[in-house]
Amino acid sequence: MARADDAARRAELAAGDVRAEAVRAQRLIDAFLAAAAAAGLAPQPLEARLLSGPTVRTDKTGWYLRRDRSVAIGSDGGYYQLLVPGGLRERIRGVRLPPTPPPLVVGRGGKDGETGPLQDFLDRLLSTS
Repeated sequence: MARADDAARRAELAAGDVRAEAVRAQRLIDAFLAAAAAAGLAPQPLEARLLSGPTVRTDKTGWYLRRDRSVAIGSDGGYYQLLVPGGLRERIRGVRLPPTPPPLVVGRGGKDGETGPLQDFLDRLLSTS
């Protein structure tokens, strides 16, 4: 029983860490949105990629963080993963993107591609305006 309690406690602490990180990351995103508006950096319609390969339209506008367009910040302040499941229906109708808790490090744990602090990605977007 003690092992189960310890495991539950570790899971609870990890979830708390994720929530705290998301709050800090959301502050960075909110500051980016204000700076983007001040700089006149217009959002663009976001597209997602289905797991099967094709790109589909989404219900969001925003800015792509990574060059491979797999992650974006929405004009609504949401953080979006743009690799989604789907089939023919999604190819025709598009997809609704649910926001995910934003991390402070984009691509953490990934084997390849762009990884780094969220702030660096947001600064890069602002420097291109």
